[in-house]
Amino acid sequence: MQYSRKMGLDYGKARIGVAFSDLSSTIATADHIYKTQSEEQDLQYFAKLIAEKSVDKVVLGLPLNADGTESDMSQVVRNFAEKLKTLTNVETVFQDERYTSFEAEEYLKEARIKWEKRKELLDKISAQIILQNYLDENSRR
Repeated sequence: MQYSRKMGLDYGKARIGVAFSDLSSTIATADHIYKTQSEEQDLQYFAKLIAEKSVDKVVLGLPLNADGTESDMSQVVRNFAEKLKTLTNVETVFQDERYTSFEAEEYLKEARIKWEKRKELLDKISAQIILQNYLDENSRR
């Protein structure tokens, strides 16, 4: 069995949720929320994180419209992914993120977490869901 770590990102203009897989790429765990700065600083931050955590693949949530077509934000995410791939030489892939924020919100409600705290957790839980969905769909590949 090959061991490698994946990083999941829920990309937003103000915040980016971050999650990591275990070394067997089976279980995703929410890690932290990164507050965006400039694109250059953001890219450098994630390049350093990729190196520190020995990440071999970055899974980015792709924001699609309800009908499955790409949104304006889809291109922003694709551009960031391409620049990150160029900088780190680590593969970037996309995972449909429709409804992950809703799913994360429901998860946090069920856990009886108060709204103020839910707002703080939402992006990293969304990143965890994006990454877990990817891991589940690609476990046999």
